[in-house]
Parts: sequence; structure tokens; C-alpha cells
Amino acid sequence: MRKTTTRLIGAVGSLALAGTLVACGSSSSDTDAPLSNAADTSDAKHPEWSKYTFTIGDNGGDGSQELAKLTGVFDKAPYKVKFARFTYGPPLVQAAASGHIDLGSVGDVPPITGAAKEYGFKVVAVNRSLTPDQAVENIIVPKGSKLNTAADLKGKRIAVPQGSSAHGLALNALKSVGLTPKDAKLVFLDPAAGATAFNTGKVDAWSIWNPQSAIAVKNGARILVKGLPPIDQTSSYYVASDTSLKDKTKRAALTDVLKRLSREFAWAVKNPDKYAQALSKEQGIPLDDAKASLAAYSNRVTPVDQSDIELEQKLADAFLEAGQITKKVDIKSITDNLLPAGYDSSKLKVTS
Repeated sequence: MRKTTTRLIGAVGSLALAGTLVACGSSSSDTDAPLSNAADTSDAKHPEWSKYTFTIGDNGGDGSQELAKLTGVFDKAPYKVKFARFTYGPPLVQAAASGHIDLGSVGDVPPITGAAKEYGFKVVAVNRSLTPDQAVENIIVPKGSKLNTAADLKGKRIAVPQGSSAHGLALNALKSVGLTPKDAKLVFLDPAAGATAFNTGKVDAWSIWNPQSAIAVKNGARILVKGLPPIDQTSSYYVASDTSLKDKTKRAALTDVLKRLSREFAWAVKNPDKYAQALSKEQGIPLDDAKASLAAYSNRVTPVDQSDIELEQKLADAFLEAGQITKKVDIKSITDNLLPAGYDSSKLKVTS
């Protein structure tokens, strides 16, 4: 997912991971691990996978690590998993390309900017929103701001995490009113620096995702532009390392990793209170704030379909036209579905 929190400084620089890679625990009881047996499907029992340790990129606290502990989804997996924390998508994509991680979820823009730099990765699945009418990110303005529409952003300073989904939102919001990045001042700041700039009045607006957006609004900020279609997507994308995908045995094991992740999120959607607790713990935010942004985290995992490719291609072309990337990106060429056609994690039977 694209969401993150300013309290979690994950990826600093091009490939830095947040602290050490954290191994997924395997001490959950049967009561706390409702998926430990259900996830152990017959096609996942492969002794040849025992040599693998997969690193899952966590885009700033989507709850995946805490959910793994709650559900026990990886407890009996025939491989080991670790989690690596990132503050936002671009460094995660670069880490996937370099083989530092094997799988991770990002917003709609990082695959585009990564492909423009010819990183070695593929888009392998979609985290599709179950609440597409709920914005996962917004352009917000401080309390008392006189800006009322996207057109008012002309000449203003907008804090944006460069190469992130929020970058795409800012670009499309300006385009929707006939403006270009040259008509406003995009101030490229990571989420933590963006929060500081926004709270101290150094920028006029901030393009950012939840929970930061929701927390800022709770504290008096106002939403100027909602991150909803047709301006913004509400889906995010799983990316995987080319190196892992090209190895037939490792690819099969990685598919199992993705299916287990999809099961834990399917369980989370059916157990919102526990999901909110997982988000609160992982993001280091109050439980009420986690609950307030929970709808934006309700997703189902599916294969990438043609409509996704078309939306991403349109966005990639807009980035090229606006001079935000210098190389044309062919989205179809960086798509490699790991999941079978018709797979939909919302239809999985999970114990709640």
C-alpha cells in the first residue's frame, strides 16, 4: 500500500532499509493464528523452498508484519520471511530491482518512475480497494488557508514525496484545471519533511496519503483535492524482483508468499478492530487515528488486468508529457502476473 506515517523513518537514501530486517515470528497460538493451517495448502508444501528467505517490503506500515503475527499465516510456510520498512514507494521499487527485497506493495507512480530509470522489477499483482469511494490520499491545506480549488494552486508551494502516488495526484490535480508543474512549485520532500514543512507554514499545500492526511484534517487541516477517480487511482501494486521471477522454483515460492499475504489482508478486512490495532502498533499512531483511516486499507489482492495497464499507461504518459520523467514507459512490458486469472482474495474463506 501507499500509506505511511511520519514516525516511521524507513528508507533513507536510495536503498537504505529501516533498521535491521525483522523476521516474522512463529510463536502464535492456535487461537491467535486463525490462518496458520488454512494457508498451508497442499500446493505450498514444497521442501525445495526451505532454502529461501523472502524479504517483504513494507511501505510504511500497512499492517502486514503485525497481521502476520496475529494470523500466523507464515508460521508453517516452507520458507522464511522477513519484513523491511520503507517510508514510501520509490526506494522500495529500487530495492526490489536490486534484489534487496523480493516483494512489496507501492502506489501507482513508483512503478512508472522506476521503469523510467530502467530498474529490474515487474508489477505482479494489484491491491484493489474495496472502498473505491474512499480517498487513500489527498491534497490538503492548513487551517485558515484561502485556497479553495485546485486552480488556486497556481503559483503555490506544494509539498510532494517525489515519485510517489501523491506526486501523481498533484500532477493530475493541476492538469485537471489546465495547469502544469511549471505553474506551481512542487517541493519534493519525503513524508516526514513534508509534515514539518506543512505544519510550520513553509508550503501552501501538501499532497499526501493516509494516515497523515486524516491526522492533519483531524488537527484542523482541510482537504482541497480528494484522491479519487478520475484524478487519482485508489489501487496499489505489488512489485517483485526480476531475479526472483526468472527463477522458476523461486517464482513458484514467491507466488505462495503473495497468496499468504492476500489471505492475511482478507482476514483483516473481516476483523476491522484487530486490523486497526495492528495498524496502530505498526505505524505508532493512536488507535482512534488508525480506525479513522481504516477504510483506505480495505483491499483485495487480484491479478493486474487490462484496465489497470491502461490507467498506468495514461499516468506514465502524463508524467512524460509534464517532464517528470525523461523516458517513455511501456506498462505492459513491466507487468508479469503471479496470480492466476480470476484470483480475488475477497472471495477467500478465512476464519474470523
